[in-house]
Amino acid sequence: MNTMSTLRLNLLRVFYLVLVLGIGLDMHVWSKMIHEVYSMPLDSGTVICMLFALSVLSILGLRYPLKMLPVLFWELTWKASWLLSVALPHWLRGQWNKDLGTTTFAVGMIVIFVPLVPWSYVFEHFVKKSGDPWWQHSAADPVSE
Repeated sequence: MNTMSTLRLNLLRVFYLVLVLGIGLDMHVWSKMIHEVYSMPLDSGTVICMLFALSVLSILGLRYPLKMLPVLFWELTWKASWLLSVALPHWLRGQWNKDLGTTTFAVGMIVIFVPLVPWSYVFEHFVKKSGDPWWQHSAADPVSE
């Protein structure tokens, strides 16, 4: 079994903390969930709720940085898909404006995150390891024990 260095675990924790603070303080998601809960429009309210969930799960990542890696993969996936499907086409058409300023932050997060990921751990636990069963094979149900 691979052992993870304390430094790498703590760097992952820093990444989770950046998400918690960035979403909670910079984007004011936590205050919006408290003060604007009944007045948010459907479209922006959906985004606020998704970001709130991401920040709550990132708090768990502070304690369990490896178990919560899928949260960071979600973050990486949405940022990469946004860069490729929204930012890049605007840039290629010469329609770049200040609203696309978050691109620098998105690229920065990806550039920092990709080398930080313990890829051997990811391969061992998310690719190579057998998944949970789709149906019961024996009389003993490990979930109910």
